Amino acid sequence: MRVFHTLPNPPLDSPSNLAIGNFDGVHRGHQALLAGMIDDARRRGRQAGLLTFDPHPTAVLRPDRVHSYLTTVPERLEALAETALDFAVVYPFSLETARTPAKVFIAQVQQALKLATLWVGPDFALGRNREGDVAALQDMGAAMGFTVHVIEPQLLDGEEARSGRVRSYLHAGDVQAAARQLGRLYQVTGQVVAGAQRGRSIGFPTANLAVPEGRLLPANGVYATWAHLDDDPVMRGQRLPSVTNIGVRPSFDNGQRTVEAHLLDFEGDLYGRPLTLQFAARLRPEQRFPDINALIEQIGLDAAAARRLLLEGDSGV
Repeated sequence: MRVFHTLPNPPLDSPSNLAIGNFDGVHRGHQALLAGMIDDARRRGRQAGLLTFDPHPTAVLRPDRVHSYLTTVPERLEALAETALDFAVVYPFSLETARTPAKVFIAQVQQALKLATLWVGPDFALGRNREGDVAALQDMGAAMGFTVHVIEPQLLDGEEARSGRVRSYLHAGDVQAAARQLGRLYQVTGQVVAGAQRGRSIGFPTANLAVPEGRLLPANGVYATWAHLDDDPVMRGQRLPSVTNIGVRPSFDNGQRTVEAHLLDFEGDLYGRPLTLQFAARLRPEQRFPDINALIEQIGLDAAAARRLLLEGDSGV
């Protein structure tokens, strides 16, 4: 998959099917749209591509609000690369972009990407004041020489697959419901940094994860997770069972929110290394313990529960 960080110049050399949107999470709804678009492109001898925005438009239009994301742009591109897309455009979004009339933006897209068919959902809209809705785009297509294909929402357990619904599940700590919407376990990648090292002192060393700003974390609590160390050529592609705590450490200091993972079958130095955690199930909410011995006992129970779930039960994979 070729990646462009603005509209390509010179333009593409063959017609394309195109989807436009944020595609945060690349969930099953996104996957269904892209699969249909790619299949249609192959049958028609076209390229299949996607245009996404960076930063997210809401971060530009509403800078006073807190924004959380299911995927960073590199994670989004990694997930999209698995869909057999031919190209992706990461379009820089700004206030100027927001003020651009839909007809002007689409004309630029058509020229650069040789747009033949635009694939959208029924509530899709773009351009200044969201003036480029499906009906307006169909009128533009009739004048400019492209068609608009509208795909119906993807339903899962009677619910429409949406990035907002995935976020709601994660805010509630229901990582298994989020995984059903995503079609894979929700994951977070960060760099391992030095922490207070309390875990090591009580027999459960933890990797303290520095998560990119704006990355959405599941609700505070303890989770059964899979850990990946893909920077290690020996361990690349392998996964290690782990138990992860997200929270403010109420038994110690009610400090800043942290992500701390105890890898069950690993010994070694992780400082400075990238670590990916995949969330399989929530074991319990975060809680305060009366003393250190009660905490140690519970951590042992959590580790055993995570091992059983990941290695002997259904981890949701």
